[in-house]
Amino acid sequence: MLTLGPDDILLGRHADSWQTALDSAAEALVDAGLVEAEYRDGLHDREAQSSTFLGNAIAIPHGTPESRRHVKQTGVRVLQFPQGIEWHDGQQVHVLVTIAAQNDEHLDILRQLTHVLDREGVAEQLASASSAADVARLLSKPTLEPRLDADTLCVNFPARDPQELALASAARLRQSGCVDNAFIAAVAAAQPTWLGKGLWLASSSQGVNQPALGVATPASHTLESAGHPVHALFCLAAHGDAHRPLLEQLMALLDSGASDTLLTCNSAQLLSLLAGETASTPTRRVRVLNPHGLHARPAKQLVQVARAQAMAINVRLEEGSATLVSAASLTKVIGLGARRGQWLVLSAEGDNARQALESVAETIEAGLGEKITPLDGGFDTAPEASTTQPAVEPLAADTPHTGVAASPGLAIAPVFVIRPMQFDYPEHADDAEQQLIRLNHAIKEGAAQLEALVRNAQGGEVADILSMHEEMLVDPELHHAASDAIREGRSAEAGWWEAIETAAHAQEMLADRLLAERAADLRDVGRRVLGVLCDVTLPEPPDHPYILVMDDIGPSDVARLDTSRVRGLLTVRGGATAHSAILARALGIPAVVGAGQAVMALNNASMMILDGDRGRVTSQPSEERLQRAEQQLLDHQQREAAAWETRFEVAQTRDGHRVEVAANLGNTAHAVDAVERGAEGVGLLRTEFLFMAHASAPDLTTQIGEYRQAVEALGGRPLVARTLDVGGDKPLPYWPVPQEDNPFLGLRGIRLALTQPDVLETQLRALLMASKDYPLRIMLPMIKDIAEFRAVKVIYDRLLQEIPTSQRATDVQLGVMIEIPSSALLAPSLAAEVDFFSVGTNDLTQYTLAIDRGHPELSAQADGLHPAVLRLIQMTVAAAHTQGKWVGVCGELASDAVAIPVLVGLGVDELSVSARQIPLVKARLREFDFADAQASAQLALNQATSDEVRDALEAR
Repeated sequence: MLTLGPDDILLGRHADSWQTALDSAAEALVDAGLVEAEYRDGLHDREAQSSTFLGNAIAIPHGTPESRRHVKQTGVRVLQFPQGIEWHDGQQVHVLVTIAAQNDEHLDILRQLTHVLDREGVAEQLASASSAADVARLLSKPTLEPRLDADTLCVNFPARDPQELALASAARLRQSGCVDNAFIAAVAAAQPTWLGKGLWLASSSQGVNQPALGVATPASHTLESAGHPVHALFCLAAHGDAHRPLLEQLMALLDSGASDTLLTCNSAQLLSLLAGETASTPTRRVRVLNPHGLHARPAKQLVQVARAQAMAINVRLEEGSATLVSAASLTKVIGLGARRGQWLVLSAEGDNARQALESVAETIEAGLGEKITPLDGGFDTAPEASTTQPAVEPLAADTPHTGVAASPGLAIAPVFVIRPMQFDYPEHADDAEQQLIRLNHAIKEGAAQLEALVRNAQGGEVADILSMHEEMLVDPELHHAASDAIREGRSAEAGWWEAIETAAHAQEMLADRLLAERAADLRDVGRRVLGVLCDVTLPEPPDHPYILVMDDIGPSDVARLDTSRVRGLLTVRGGATAHSAILARALGIPAVVGAGQAVMALNNASMMILDGDRGRVTSQPSEERLQRAEQQLLDHQQREAAAWETRFEVAQTRDGHRVEVAANLGNTAHAVDAVERGAEGVGLLRTEFLFMAHASAPDLTTQIGEYRQAVEALGGRPLVARTLDVGGDKPLPYWPVPQEDNPFLGLRGIRLALTQPDVLETQLRALLMASKDYPLRIMLPMIKDIAEFRAVKVIYDRLLQEIPTSQRATDVQLGVMIEIPSSALLAPSLAAEVDFFSVGTNDLTQYTLAIDRGHPELSAQADGLHPAVLRLIQMTVAAAHTQGKWVGVCGELASDAVAIPVLVGLGVDELSVSARQIPLVKARLREFDFADAQASAQLALNQATSDEVRDALEAR
């Protein structure tokens, strides 16, 4: 903070010219004993080079580098000129902040003054100030703490150029509360600056609430722009002087030449680099074990121990910040907010630094004067080592067990269970150099194994992910972390696994579930090297078809699979978005994940039925159930072939009841394929694909061109286009929303669109104009009641009046999605004004049952055939048909073979499914009469749970 005393401020000065004012300023410095008289020439020489006018009627005269020899001590004198001076560049000046600087201290003062430049009325207040205290108050301001932590990072973002990285990083700063929309607009309006060595910079001081540095790294390791590589983009929220430490961290990274390592860094590793920690920096990791974290009492103990050391000790949170604080400052230590279980990183420089760090770490590990207990199963432990059967109840025979549907298909085969590998190794070793040699050899061997897998990998996605594993293996930060631990006395195995688990845990801390699940990739890489070190290999699989059962299947495990023998995959852990699930789908292997520990108690060679569509497994099925499943598999294969031959026939029940079958599309380019597969229209076009493909909202011309592509491909078949459906759970980089505890209940869908009605209006206009001479149905997402529909209807009706009928669609309807229970309950009031309903069963199910459909443990219970969901659909159809309106279903339930008769029996008029499902859905309709469907619907409504619904329908 710029500290000004009464003697530093001289009020009521007058000067006829800027030269005279400058002479007065020089005289004030001489009188204060800060400079010699010759410093005056340095002030004039500096003004001859360029003006020192700062803004808001303030100039900051200072000498040239050559004149610094005349400075006796650094200091400042402030001269007020109430009547003003016309500076030599034509600016009006009321205050001279005259600086005597021996080095570059004038830059510090300049940065501390920049906060007054954007404040209105400061010039007038400085001119009229009647006391030195008033002037000091106007020029002084406490320094804001700069922010650089895990929340300002955006790692592995799928950007195509630095501008997209800049927008993504700016959005992250907005979500962190550091900036507002003015900052994002400023970043969007300027191109990032090339700094060299793969680093780019975007910065602005507009809309900054707190100085911060955002860091975004691209998902692609080969991204280039204007002939320069893109390793990372720094998004600086500049604010006065407060962001200077952030600039210093950035410049230190640039000077280090380590920018290429940023591409493979996770958040924790990136923060370590930005904190200036390298392999040569003495550091010590230590875990906080205090029940309530580092509150005042233990923090005071830590400070006292740190102050007793012979050198300065710094500390930071490993998971959250790249900003070092002094361990000798009580307020700084408490400000870390360290909680029980979190890791601190201590660092120091100088002789005996490691000994000092060890002393501080031992005090923390001892509890800092408090009684502590060890953590249960800390993440720094070795991977599971037990090869004995887990103490859990095995799956009941001939009873369906639910997991998470990860890859569709039906598999029937005996199981092959791979238990967690046994890794026995010592924690400590005395021969550090030998341990390093062992680790390097194991890493090379692991890399060779991955290279062989990449060569033999089936499918591009498999090879891509395994190539990423190769990059992880050569990550210098992993090597540095492991090497440091080894030099501190850990064995090669312990040091390596500690480095892997630290990085994996940091990945798991990410808010983005998909990115957090990538921690499995790190552990997969880690176990590969650990297997080499411990001479542990996986058991050989049987030579007959089998269903593979593991705790969690890593990508390299999938890549090793012999798809001619592996019929299905079953795991204890994992989610539908994990790499193992993605790869299973890419290879066409049915998979159920997240099925729980009970599956590890299965006996090898026991028979299993695995249903990847429903997320169910049945161990030791009865002969009757097994025969049904085998017949089901055979029937499915035959149905697929027959359905393809009849895909262009009209969709109707066996007795001629018409039900339209349309396609769900995520891109207009897929419309041609949908028609080829027999689609009778598009029941859901997810228009967000177009907004996600651009660095800013696409303009009218761009949108018209995209929508027209789908309209023309349909050749007169109706298009149902959903307006932009993004929000907290799937944000756009250029349309940030505040960070929300539960984004599924926040700003998304039509709620978000109505916050920027101009974007919504442009999209509606584009849809209307693109569909000229063709049928168009516009669908609004996330409508909760009639008020939101009416708000959009006002814009829609105005556009119908503004756009001549010769330039827009005339066969057009405006409807809503039924995704929120309130809209189904209020269907009668909605049906009176809307043109149609489309039921989004995915969201309607999760909101009705209060189950996140992506939850790794509960998602299997989020079944759209739950009676509560079916009753809401029944209410919706009844209300619509009373008003002569039609109802479609566009969620996953529409392609569920068991659910199709129920939906038809409830009166649904349209089923919209993925394009590949269209032939099968049309064929399924031809298997029953409408009366049969009505009976199935009534049977389902009379059940109490979704399991009872499916059992009753199966028995029927």
